[in-house]
Amino acid sequence: MRGVLINQFIRSGTSIGANIREAFYAHSKADFVSKLQIALKECYETEYWIELLIDGGYYNNKEIVENCIEIKKILISSINTGKGNMK
Repeated sequence: MRGVLINQFIRSGTSIGANIREAFYAHSKADFVSKLQIALKECYETEYWIELLIDGGYYNNKEIVENCIEIKKILISSINTGKGNMK
């Protein structure tokens, strides 16, 4: 079970960075916002896997959840700014 959780965590966690990197090279503001929205979804999923790892006793450092929350806040702010600039 632990291996499945870790694999899912790695997949969603690395997807956050990959989608943020793609946003840097977006073809339009709408594409930029879309990539950041995907990164945000992946961040929510990553937080879920982290919580399962902690609740299952496989990991005990809650600082990583706080980091995930900070990334979510940054992404939400960036998305809102991007949407505001599209008007």
